[in-house]
Amino acid sequence: MLQYAVIFFVIAIIAAVFGFTGIAAGATEIAKVLFFLFLIIAAITFVISLVRKA
Repeated sequence: MLQYAVIFFVIAIIAAVFGFTGIAAGATEIAKVLFFLFLIIAAITFVISLVRKA
């Protein structure tokens, strides 16, 4: 999932360089959502692993 966030971030940067502001904004928003979703899933997985070890 983090890989998809990075891909959309790169697409946003390339689109911004070429002046496609609408596409850049859309790709940036998708990258943000995927990144935060990754962080939430990673935190949940970390907590679950701590509970199982205890």
